[in-house]
Amino acid sequence: MIAHLAATAIGPDFLDPHRLISTFGLIGILVMVFAESGLLIGFFLPGDSLLFTTGLLIADGSYLHQPLWVVCGLISVAAIAGDQVGYAFGKRVGPALFRRPDSRLFKQENLRKAEEFFARHGARSIILARFVPLVRTFTPVIAGASSMHYRTFLTYNIIGGIAWGTGVTVLGYFLGQAPFVRNNIEYIFVGIVAVSFIPILAEVVRARRRKNPADVAD
Repeated sequence: MIAHLAATAIGPDFLDPHRLISTFGLIGILVMVFAESGLLIGFFLPGDSLLFTTGLLIADGSYLHQPLWVVCGLISVAAIAGDQVGYAFGKRVGPALFRRPDSRLFKQENLRKAEEFFARHGARSIILARFVPLVRTFTPVIAGASSMHYRTFLTYNIIGGIAWGTGVTVLGYFLGQAPFVRNNIEYIFVGIVAVSFIPILAEVVRARRRKNPADVAD
């Protein structure tokens, strides 16, 4: 089976979207989408690549046998619900969140980035943040902490959740039916894993440059 070859090619990486889906199925996808959207500890989960791989596997008929529209609908609901939790958490905790010390799973730097993103784009950030790793986890929290009007947040949350949850999944589904993709799907999965780590690696590089300005100058 093609999917089995892909799993063998990728290896036992915890953040490998293919392995996550093959292990936990649709329920796992929904839990991870919810966690990345609304729980501060979910920022490291492979959101975009998870949804893209979901579409690929539906087209391939591996592990996921539900209709595309059902999967997209459930993913969108999970994404919207996650942001609702993030908004409620931010509204309840408020300024105290910005005084919380750094820990292994919480960094003030990530919160500040989301705050800057929210300040720059306003209400639209609720939609735009869906497509930006790390930022999409913290933006609804910032919206709640800043007392953004709930109806405005809800409207943009629904639009963003559907656009992201359906759009990325459908893209993976249709690309998964292309002959080139189907014939090279094991390499596509490896590429997805590699792309998933690009934002993380870029962030590590930027953090090191900020800590060592003299090194950059040299």
